[in-house]
Order: sequence, then structure tokens, then C-alpha cells
Amino acid sequence: MKDWDKLYDRTETLLSRMEGLLAVGQPEPDWNAAMAFRWRKSGGAGFIQPVTHAHHIAFDALQGIERQKKLIDQNTHQFVRGHPANNVLLTGARGTGKSSLVKAMLSKYAATGLRLIEVEKHHLTDLHDIVEKIHRRPERFILYCDDLSFEAGEPGYKALKVVLDGSIATASENVLVYATSNRRHLMPESMQDNLDARHIGEEIHPSEAVEEKISLSERFGLWVSFHPFDQEQYLTVLEYWLTYFGVEKTAPSIREAALQWALGRGSRSGRVAWQFARDWAGKQKTDGTSGTETTGGRK
Repeated sequence: MKDWDKLYDRTETLLSRMEGLLAVGQPEPDWNAAMAFRWRKSGGAGFIQPVTHAHHIAFDALQGIERQKKLIDQNTHQFVRGHPANNVLLTGARGTGKSSLVKAMLSKYAATGLRLIEVEKHHLTDLHDIVEKIHRRPERFILYCDDLSFEAGEPGYKALKVVLDGSIATASENVLVYATSNRRHLMPESMQDNLDARHIGEEIHPSEAVEEKISLSERFGLWVSFHPFDQEQYLTVLEYWLTYFGVEKTAPSIREAALQWALGRGSRSGRVAWQFARDWAGKQKTDGTSGTETTGGRK
């Protein structure tokens, strides 16, 4: 048994040394060769990896969220011009364009020096290291955290708080954090939070647990909320995507099929409209039917 323990320890030591050797010499990314990047880890060391085939989304392709587009676009425009701008938290209904809007900002402003670095939740503890690598660069960087949420005690929660506002070091003026989430305060909220509230006279004082949960979201200077689409918004977005995929006319039967599709998905959103349009256009092209004819309730 002792021999096995010794072998195990020696193997662990050897693997650690090999990981250290592999981590050395990661090249600096070519900031002009790509506009989107990811933070990656290898052998305990982190590096910035270019995304060679970034997802390009046109700003005008995002329909039904005009107010949100205006807010994010104005903030991003200020940022790339070198003017004061805020970290952004995009929250709300799924499929309504939160992530797509961040990507659209990159497509719109990459030519003027904007770069995006995607950071996964389990790498948020490395945020300080990421900022250290880029804070002297001339480009403007958005650290992008998609579909963000935390459970109590997760280390990335406090790391993000520190980077947003709370470190002894000043925030880098060429870095902003854009995060998307289905939760307004990024953490689960429970009935116990209300039960722990204190009543002093006629005033209600939130519990410390509530204060802690709110403290992270409050560090984002700009909150942008996304809401489920109503039927008219959904059909407007649908028409845009049908035109995009080459369907020339939206017949009543298509609208009915699209509403049934949304009912089956339990959601009316831009994503659902896009998925239906892809499905419908694909079937039309496969069957060789016309965009203005209907047969058996389908084009």
C-alpha cells in the first residue's frame, strides 16, 4: 500500500510539472486577426484565445427590442469613443435578444477598436488576471458573461463584485463587463428572504441575505430589462425572418402555423420566430413550393 502511495505522489508531481511546461509560452493573441476572444485555462494558467469564426449579428436584424437597442447602443458608443460608460446587466425573458444584442454591438463597433472576451462563470475568479493582460492595450474590451447566475457561496460571485466595484485597484478605463441573466439579481430568491426581514415600527428592513443578493446587481450601472413578446411583436419579427430566408409573402396559413409553433414552445420571442422561419423556409425549399402558395395548410 505504501508503494502505491509513493507511486501516486510521484505521478501527481510529474503531471504537475508537465502541466506547468505546457502552460509556459502561450502566445499573445493577434488582436487584429479576430474581434472575439475567449478566456481559457491550461495547466493552471490562463490565456486569451481568438475565436476564428465569431457569430456576426447585424444590429438591424434585432426586432421588437428598440428601447433596449437604443440604451445598449448609446452606452457602447460612449465606451468606444473613450467617454464614460457603464457596466451592463441585461436581464429578462429567454430568447428575446439579450445575448444577440451584445454580439451585435461587437459587429457594429469592431472596426473602431471594440473587442469582446467571453468569460465563463467558472473562470470569473480570473477576472483580475484578464484585466491585467489587457489594461494597457489601445482597444476597448467588453468582458462578456452569458447566462449568468449564482448559487450561495460560489467564488465567482465575489470575484465579479470586486472587478465591478470594490477593489483597491482602480477599474481599467478600457474594460467593461456586459452580463446576461434570466435573474434580475443574479441569485435565487426564496420565501425565507422575506421571512427574515425586520419590522421596525412601520418600516420594513430587508434581511442581510437580501442585501447581499442585491449588492452584485447594483454594481452594474445600467440595467436593461427584456420582456416576453406579445402576439403582434412576435408576428412582426416573424415577417422579418421569413423575408430574410426568402419567403416572399406571409400568408394567413403561415401566421397560424407560427402561432401554433409558439404555443408548442410555450414562448413568443425573437428566437422562436427565427426558429420557425428557418423550419418553414427549409421545408419550402425542400418541397420546391412557392412562397405565395399554400397546400394543406403549409406553403
